[in-house]
Amino acid sequence: MIWRIVRWAVGVLVVLVLLAFWGIFLSPRPPLTTDPATLAGDGSAVDYCEIPELDGSGKLARDIPKGNTPDCSYTHFPLPILGRCTEPLVAGADDIRGLWLGVEGRVGHVERIEQCGRRVVVTSSGVIHDYGPNSTLGENTNDTRGSVAFRIGGRPYCARSSASMIWNDGVLDFHIFGWGPVVVRRYRDGEQLVWEYVDGTVTRMERICTLPEEHKIPRPR
Repeated sequence: MIWRIVRWAVGVLVVLVLLAFWGIFLSPRPPLTTDPATLAGDGSAVDYCEIPELDGSGKLARDIPKGNTPDCSYTHFPLPILGRCTEPLVAGADDIRGLWLGVEGRVGHVERIEQCGRRVVVTSSGVIHDYGPNSTLGENTNDTRGSVAFRIGGRPYCARSSASMIWNDGVLDFHIFGWGPVVVRRYRDGEQLVWEYVDGTVTRMERICTLPEEHKIPRPR
């Protein structure tokens, strides 16, 4: 009797592991809805110290297609996803827009943060994380981890990722799957942007105006 229960439990566990593997690596990718002109453009040519005024004179967040990662990574740093959006930030959101460089923790890490209305886009290391109302897909990010896990027949496979970005008293919390626990927190501390990751690492970043040359093309991971 006990061995039957053990075999049943092991069988259930194996099925759950296989389903998780399929969902993370083999399930169909969402359609790529990032504006092709945005992906083709050169985001390294932008002055990120010129922060657009969110005065409501342009597009709303929901008018712009969702940005998501092409394949396992973008091939070069793209133009801003929300370049034409001027919707004022929602109540409770801090303004952390700009280009940021890690000076403590993950030194050298670079990320671009865009905001308008309730929408937030983080672009870094080959990945585009876009959360909030848009004209093409759901609100949660639906991307990859930006690295190739394995190849079959020359085709690369990378882990899927999904999260929500919710403001909590000036702190941007990333909830895994949109409903799960907080895995990432971003918030300002004086003039620095702090990035706390679920593995316990804390990265402090400072604002920069131009993309460093070595970040124009993401490093393979």
